[in-house]
Amino acid sequence: MSVLAEQGVTGVDDVTEERWVGVCRLVHLAYERGAAALVEGEQVALFRLVDDTVLAVQQRDPFSGAHVMARGIVGSRTVEGESVPTVASPMHKQVFDLRTGRCLDAVGKQPLGGLAPDLLVWPVRVVDGDVRVAVAPVAGTSTTGTSAAGVSTTEASTTGSTS
Repeated sequence: MSVLAEQGVTGVDDVTEERWVGVCRLVHLAYERGAAALVEGEQVALFRLVDDTVLAVQQRDPFSGAHVMARGIVGSRTVEGESVPTVASPMHKQVFDLRTGRCLDAVGKQPLGGLAPDLLVWPVRVVDGDVRVAVAPVAGTSTTGTSAAGVSTTEASTTGSTS
């Protein structure tokens, strides 16, 4: 498993007051593959999509307790008429929406006692080729961001698009 070095806080957003941590260069993330990073002591799984959008979810699989989500299988599913990027856990194959962390298919299983079935998500920015992850995770909110190519994106119920 790839573990990217924790590089420290790289800035504070003047508008949202979110703190951002640089975790790696965009070119070091393989398309449609996961990589693990430490963000303020939290294990985060990063995924680079073919359009250079980078999404981040918790590394811990809520159904097995293992920190393996970066090793999951990246794909897509149609949800409410929209194609959404997904990751399937390498342990029991539960499928999660990479934008929201929502568990789309629990494969008949329950998460470990006390754990929610959904993954936490972290906002991600790509600035001058540097991948930056917000220090605090958020879940199920709407965000507008910018992909690495500078294209404005708006996704309902998402927190992981680049900006």
